[in-house]
Amino acid sequence: MSDDTILLDELDRRILNALQADSSQTNNDLALAVHASPPTCLRRVKRMVDAGVIERQVAIVSPQKIGAGLTAIVEITLDNQAAERQVEFEVLVAAESAVLQCYRVSPGPDFVLVIQVADMPAYNALVHRLFASHANVRNVKSFFSIHRSKFETRIAV
Repeated sequence: MSDDTILLDELDRRILNALQADSSQTNNDLALAVHASPPTCLRRVKRMVDAGVIERQVAIVSPQKIGAGLTAIVEITLDNQAAERQVEFEVLVAAESAVLQCYRVSPGPDFVLVIQVADMPAYNALVHRLFASHANVRNVKSFFSIHRSKFETRIAV
């Protein structure tokens, strides 16, 4: 267990599982679902938000329904892997809304990105904007999703 790990009891785990299934439920509905009083439930959720256990609550949007149906998993290798150059690249991709996830990885490429765009022309424009014009990007290897068989945001607790 790392120093950042928060100790969770069974009620905390039930709350987290219920919120991961549906974070839009009211505190009263959540309390009923996890068998706790509403004030206890509210206090526990606030504590987990304050501690960073709950980072944020979001709505999950269907990419296809809004015209962003192309998912690309992209490996990026930098020419210079110095720490400041890696941070520079992370800042660059963080500013791009089509980049949904960015992971610094090892071994292999320096980064793996998950990108969601409308279509191949939109992907091509993004590649030229982010990677082709960036002098420190040595290699870009792209994989395109042809079928998503599983997508989950829930973390087992």
